[in-house]
Amino acid sequence: MKLYFPYLKRYTCLATCLLFAIVEMAAQDLYPKNEAVDVQDYIFNLTLNDENNVIIGEAQINVAFKDKVDTLVLDLIGKSQKYGMEITTVLEGDKVANYSFSKNKIHILPSESKENTRTFKVFYEGIPERGLVISTTKFGQRSFFGDNWPNLARHWLPSVDHPYDKATIEFRITAPEDYDVVATGEKLEESNLGNGFKLTTYKEPAPVAMKVVTIGVTKFASKLLDVVHGIPVTAWVYPENRLEGFSDYNVASKVLDYFIENIGPYSYAKLANMQAKTQWGGLENAGTIAYFENSVTGKNTVEALIAHEIAHQWFGNSATEASWNHVWLSEGFATYFSILYLEHVYGDEKRKDELALDRKQIIDYYKQNPSPIVDLTIKDPMRVLSINSYQKGGWVLNMLRHKLGDDLFWKGIRHYYGTFRNSNALTDDFRKAMEEVSGEQLEPFFQQWLFTKGHPEIKWDWSYEKGKVRIDLEQIQKHHPFDFPLEIGIVQDDELKIMKVTVNKKSEVFEFALEARPDNIVLDPNYWLLFEEKI
Repeated sequence: MKLYFPYLKRYTCLATCLLFAIVEMAAQDLYPKNEAVDVQDYIFNLTLNDENNVIIGEAQINVAFKDKVDTLVLDLIGKSQKYGMEITTVLEGDKVANYSFSKNKIHILPSESKENTRTFKVFYEGIPERGLVISTTKFGQRSFFGDNWPNLARHWLPSVDHPYDKATIEFRITAPEDYDVVATGEKLEESNLGNGFKLTTYKEPAPVAMKVVTIGVTKFASKLLDVVHGIPVTAWVYPENRLEGFSDYNVASKVLDYFIENIGPYSYAKLANMQAKTQWGGLENAGTIAYFENSVTGKNTVEALIAHEIAHQWFGNSATEASWNHVWLSEGFATYFSILYLEHVYGDEKRKDELALDRKQIIDYYKQNPSPIVDLTIKDPMRVLSINSYQKGGWVLNMLRHKLGDDLFWKGIRHYYGTFRNSNALTDDFRKAMEEVSGEQLEPFFQQWLFTKGHPEIKWDWSYEKGKVRIDLEQIQKHHPFDFPLEIGIVQDDELKIMKVTVNKKSEVFEFALEARPDNIVLDPNYWLLFEEKI
């Protein structure tokens, strides 16, 4: 999704079983979920105009009640002074519904009926303060861009604005006829209405979370870049950036092919790459990715950014975190799978370079923010993005890959994605999927690296005497010692020999027989361990 700022800067200048169970149950995502109510489909009819920023909306919401008919609660920011939405009517079927609207929640009490599937309509209008960015492009053209992450859809779309309840989406956009429209899904219709307005309809048949649905309405230059495994790959850029944008976004087809071949089927109707007004470096809207305006330069420098956002189509969009506290399943995955793509294209040295940068950022971040990746104290979804959820989450996947080996790692990833495609998951679900494939018991690994703060801080020295290399190693972090495999590189005559040890004590000594004194010794020469080397 959006790239967390330090990550963007880098690319653009971008325990025990009981304890584990207790941690899982203590999640702090405070959204009031109602698992008995399941939104199946949204149809959003939106009218946009050039006279003012008022949008006129009609939302049709098809709902399945799983056990018994219960109150449907939708998020919508009500009008307060200039901004917010006013509801004019709510219908159940063709009749006025029994509803109330307070504290930015629509509470709809369904009528008595044996039907467990109902259709509701919400008619509303107003000026959104956030979520739908109504502004001008950097070239001064009026524009409308959906920018929902994490929970801003409620500013302009009445919905269950949390990723646990995913639904199919249809946008029917009525806008001045000189605008181009792109949105989540496949284009079904583009009709001139004869009154200066145009109707454009897009529908996405795969279920998606509201955080990653979008529209883009402005003057675009667009191009079909490729068709990959039957998926159309397009670029939507400002006309002033036409040639540069088509060039910069062209790499998307290569990235898409790599992920389909290695992870599994792509879930969405298309892959559009859109230059946009967004608060993020990139926003991984399902099938319609938004990239910040200045990503378009014609210099082809955003390959890593594009790989990150496309990786999200599998992780975060299709296999979606069920709780905000587990957002590393989205961001950590996108971070590491971007690195995997770069490794595939440019070789293993590129992987090492990327991980070296990430490791430094992780270490620096921890000094100011000593917290775990899955931080159950966070209650605000806007605070779940950090170096932990991006770079450290990516590093955990790198270590898991090394622990399991490439074959089992990729097999496990495909199993996890296949199991939770178009669904939701928690960290425990990912662990179980990897255990099912590998046959390994991974609770200690997950507890140590995801639910426990910090990383190994290693102070060490080596000596050579009487045909032996002696390595004295100490973990000096203030909390408990970590348990991890460590590769020790012995350099002699420009050759690197790898020795493997397991470290699980505060202080340990390792000895290796060697005929001559080595030229040098390095810890973790291949970048498989997240640690801090102390002097």
